[in-house]
Amino acid sequence: MTVSDPRPLTGEPVSLDLLNTRWMKEGVRQDLLTDPAGLAVWLTANGLDDRFTADATTLRHTLAARDALKGLVDRPGDPAATERLDAILGHGRIRATLTTEGPGERPEFRDPAWGPAWTAARDYLDLLRTAPDRIRSCAHEACILHFFDTSRNGTRRWCSMAVCGNRAKASRHYARTKEN
Repeated sequence: MTVSDPRPLTGEPVSLDLLNTRWMKEGVRQDLLTDPAGLAVWLTANGLDDRFTADATTLRHTLAARDALKGLVDRPGDPAATERLDAILGHGRIRATLTTEGPGERPEFRDPAWGPAWTAARDYLDLLRTAPDRIRSCAHEACILHFFDTSRNGTRRWCSMAVCGNRAKASRHYARTKEN
């Protein structure tokens, strides 16, 4: 039986998608990663379910990565969060390979339970190399989601224009009409 992903925002880079396993629904914080079944949903959403097992140990390591990433997104350069993320990165490495398509890379782990956490941490490094200024939190005050701004001019403010962007527009409209 496949459980559908209940999150309002999916498809972000894996590091930000891990952060988005927490979201708000009608003013109540939701958390996909409360048990291995939720981890299985997240692994599947990110194409990691064929490489890693959704068990309690993997969940614990993945939650550690989520907490470290949250600290870094909220406070870039935070020494404690940096140290926690660096420790997670210490559980894996990239192995250079030669494939039929040419040069390649393959992640390796002494303990595969660290795989999802390491994958998310490594992805965050890639985002920092690409465009650190495009790692964003949704501008809506009641939203806790994150996204990587891929808009042409780099001015995206909302996790979703249809949801949070509309809410903000409606709030401004209501405030203007109430004043008159």
